[in-house]
Amino acid sequence: MLDMKGAVAVITGGGGGIGESIAKYWVGCGGKVVLHDVVPEGLARVEKDILAMKGEVATLVGDVTKEEDNAALAKLAIDRFGAINLVVPCAGIIRDGLMVSPDRETGKVTAKMPLAQFQSVLDINITGVFLTVRECAEQMINNDCSGLICLISSTGSLGTAGQINYSSTKAAMSVMPKVIVAEFFRRNLGNKIRCVAVAPGYVGTAMTKGMNQKALEKILQEVPINRLVEPDEVASLIGELYRNEALNGEVFWIHGGLRLGSRG
Repeated sequence: MLDMKGAVAVITGGGGGIGESIAKYWVGCGGKVVLHDVVPEGLARVEKDILAMKGEVATLVGDVTKEEDNAALAKLAIDRFGAINLVVPCAGIIRDGLMVSPDRETGKVTAKMPLAQFQSVLDINITGVFLTVRECAEQMINNDCSGLICLISSTGSLGTAGQINYSSTKAAMSVMPKVIVAEFFRRNLGNKIRCVAVAPGYVGTAMTKGMNQKALEKILQEVPINRLVEPDEVASLIGELYRNEALNGEVFWIHGGLRLGSRG
């Protein structure tokens, strides 16, 4: 079992949402955090909160789609704290829309998802994750670090109408742990660096809680626990995945028993 005390977590999307909750949970367990976000204001707020907790934190504003920003993030963790033990790429976006939109009366397509809308989600949710993981893994290997790479998938990976871009990225995230674990195993690194993914359902972030309340009520009718999953619950699961070294190469669902369109 690994101990979080003194361990170093690198978290993108750390200026809010699940990333913020993981950072505060990690610090509360005695760990140190290196946070990255494209929004300076959110990052500064979380940094201030962690310092108030007497936690150790380093921050970097940047763009996860840029190689140099990811390289700087991984280097910052090594330079400041001397290790990387947990990597959680939480940076991600949603830009929903139908692939094609036929008119209800004529049946002819009147709109379709622009390539830029599709590509923007792939750029951040897949390319950004790849770059963060690649750069951090390099530093973990070169500096003899043990730990976990934890990807953030979603129940959206099962296929949600209107999310062909987002669902595709999250489905890709679900297969990446198997690939990464296999590659590390081939290089005799399987006992040093593990990789998993967590797949949350509807999580009570500010964005979700601020959505149309009637739509939210309809969603909760399909959740047996009758509420949203809290970000702290996702953070707690990631903490257990880090501690328990037998957990590796799989996707771990956390959705309150969500039924996708069926109570059966």
